Amino acid sequence: MAGSFSLRIVSPEGDVLNENVEFVIFPGAMGELGVLPNHAPLIAGLDIGVIRYTFNGTVKQAAIAGGFVEVADNLATVLADTAELGEEIDLKRAVEAKERALKRLAARTNEIDVRRAEYALRRAVARISAVGDKK
Repeated sequence: MAGSFSLRIVSPEGDVLNENVEFVIFPGAMGELGVLPNHAPLIAGLDIGVIRYTFNGTVKQAAIAGGFVEVADNLATVLADTAELGEEIDLKRAVEAKERALKRLAARTNEIDVRRAEYALRRAVARISAVGDKK
């Protein structure tokens, strides 16, 4: 590859990741967004999803639940609402969260907050996806 740049992911709990990477794909609010070294400056909204990043041929993933990314001077900084590295996600808990959200959505009673259940489902699916090969 033609070099590397810094990727920093920060959530309200603190720093989640600070690594040099060769390529990153972000779950942008309007679709996926790829970034390589020397990318033009940008600020973009992020959706619930998986950040995929590559270094030395190894692809790693992190699940996020929205936020923003700023790219400038070979530094991509993600300010995420929540963020977890794929290798740190408890797959069993993520699958259980997905099942709970699906049950709430299937019930559809007046007591169910549908938007909250949909958010929980999307977040659980992103967490499961970020686990990758650990499945």
